[in-house]
Amino acid sequence: MPTPRPYVSPLREQAAARTRSLILQRATELFADRGYARVTVADIASAAGVASKTVFASVGSKGDILDRIVEQGVRESDYEQALAALLDLRTPESALEALARGTRFGNESQFLVHEAIRKALPVHEHGEALWERYTTAYRDALRAAARHLHTLTPAPPYSVGETADLLWFWFGPSGWRTLVVENGSSWDRAETLLLRTAVATLR
Repeated sequence: MPTPRPYVSPLREQAAARTRSLILQRATELFADRGYARVTVADIASAAGVASKTVFASVGSKGDILDRIVEQGVRESDYEQALAALLDLRTPESALEALARGTRFGNESQFLVHEAIRKALPVHEHGEALWERYTTAYRDALRAAARHLHTLTPAPPYSVGETADLLWFWFGPSGWRTLVVENGSSWDRAETLLLRTAVATLR
């Protein structure tokens, strides 16, 4: 006689998923605001309105939480869809416009995630690997964009590798953060400035 499988309540599973999502959201906000080192599991639990043991049971340790934030950021970045749209464009200007718009959306919508991870890097034992994991797909997308730009007319006056480096310099997380956070530009203004710089340089 087969062993009956334990019953799993769909409502309980949904509630658990909502709790995990809330914990991750509050942790992201706290890490982005205070920095990873200054946030405890108790702080996260308090912000989420749950007990510390619920945080550990639902998501894990503080390090586990940061790992999940990275995974969520990669999953929600939407680079593949933005790149697919860009690869259909046949002029450098339209491709760069799509790149500016797409990376602006990604950086703006994922701003707290970027900040949470960035502020964890100096104190996290695997900070460099963490950032590489978070940005690999982003870098790959910009390299693909650079290769595409070199199939168009006029092609950029640099090698494909140099073009990819420039795209990362302008449209990577640091480029957006420099203008918006460090210099107080609006996202609209930052998009305009980065696009103009890219078009003027890559003609």
